[in-house]
Amino acid sequence: MTTMTGRSDRTLLARLRHLYGDVFALVYLGLCAALTVWAFVASAGENEDASFAGVIPVLATAPASLVGLALPGGLPTFVFAVVMGALVNAAVIGWCSRRLRGGPTR
Repeated sequence: MTTMTGRSDRTLLARLRHLYGDVFALVYLGLCAALTVWAFVASAGENEDASFAGVIPVLATAPASLVGLALPGGLPTFVFAVVMGALVNAAVIGWCSRRLRGGPTR
């Protein structure tokens, strides 16, 4: 909602709550966080497949995470790509959920 000056009267917290407040978006974000923690724990182990554990969170947050992985770097780039992918996908999931239920889109 905009005022006469053209500025929005919604706070940042209200916008974030609207964007990520849907139950399906929150479940998705929780799943992505759990997969990322699992990948860190699994890659710290001494088994032979430990190096492939990071693929699971990247695939769960694709396609946006694949764009983030194009940046140079190691662990910080991986974390950035997974977080960026999860946030973008959660916003899309929340928007789709609201549209399908007939709720407000803005």
